[in-house]
Amino acid sequence: MAREYEPVAGQWYENIDENESFRVLSVDEDSELIEIEYLDGELEELDLDSWQELDLEKIEQPEGWSSSDKAEEEDEEDEELDEGWGEDEDEDDEDEDDDDWDEDEEGRARR
Repeated sequence: MAREYEPVAGQWYENIDENESFRVLSVDEDSELIEIEYLDGELEELDLDSWQELDLEKIEQPEGWSSSDKAEEEDEEDEELDEGWGEDEDEDDEDEDDDDWDEDEEGRARR
């Protein structure tokens, strides 16, 4: 008897009959297509009827799995670091400008 699970983007499943693990990348309800990615990176589209015929088990993300999503997240983190770098430079420039000013004995600023 097949276990019936609704396809959920991001969820991992094991096809019991084929002994293959995959995750759902996207679900297009209008066209009734489900895009999946196997552990080896192979992509496949299934129609809803094919999905319902599968004997599936929900599983946790496999150990050591690295996906293109992780690479994208790392790229975003690098961009944030790059953006922050420019901001720190501006702050340093402002500090240098402050060094040109001195205070006189009464606390007034002068050059």
